[in-house]
Amino acid sequence: MLEVNNVYKSFGEFQVLKGISTFFEKGKTSMIIGQSGSGKTVLMKSMLGLFNPDKGNISYDGRIFMDMKENDKREIRKEIGMVFQGSALYDSLTVEENVMFPLRMFTDENKSDMLDRVNAVLQRVNLNEKNKLFPSELSGGMKKRVAIARAIVMNPTYLFCDEPNSGLDPKTSIVIDNLIQEITQEYEMITVINSHDMNSVMEIGDKIVFLKNGLKAWEGTKDEIFLTENETIVDFVYSSNLYKKVREAYLKGF
Repeated sequence: MLEVNNVYKSFGEFQVLKGISTFFEKGKTSMIIGQSGSGKTVLMKSMLGLFNPDKGNISYDGRIFMDMKENDKREIRKEIGMVFQGSALYDSLTVEENVMFPLRMFTDENKSDMLDRVNAVLQRVNLNEKNKLFPSELSGGMKKRVAIARAIVMNPTYLFCDEPNSGLDPKTSIVIDNLIQEITQEYEMITVINSHDMNSVMEIGDKIVFLKNGLKAWEGTKDEIFLTENETIVDFVYSSNLYKKVREAYLKGF
């Protein structure tokens, strides 16, 4: 379990996180949502160890990150996979080389074993025989799948995704959502996703944490989000007429 306990974070006099507490479980896709400036990115970077909270702590299966020595922090980082918003692939490297990069950085495996692992994860994201292509030769959806393959090549316990559907068309977004949910369940990973995409929230939000002005304003599941009477989350999620109609139709079914 990944736990966030009473986390505060400020930059100068500006307080971004104001006592956030929550937890994320294995085999579930957890979504962090909220308006720009709500604290989503700072919370994720704090969980990744890129920011140190001013107060509170973050623990990985009972291991408090801030209390660890640097060598122990490095070991935890090996258990983390990250899918960046823009995929963050190296343009000068092939698909195979991009996916192999973490193995070269963090393991002493020989090239044959690394290649076997690369091929296995590329097959898992349906990119068979794309090894020698460069990022410039890939579609947006294919780039995201390469980024996911790279994120899981080390068999991570924790997977973080920052706006994984950014820049994708609705159909491709569904493919990426389903892939993330499938590998989360298959590998029993703890997956945390920052997202503005309400379709993703409704489809794969096993757990949803809604932030507003640095506070946790609501927490629940994709089913509970339809039933909640919390005006703050209702105003955010159902801001469009389409989503209002969807919610009304859902409630009429009860």
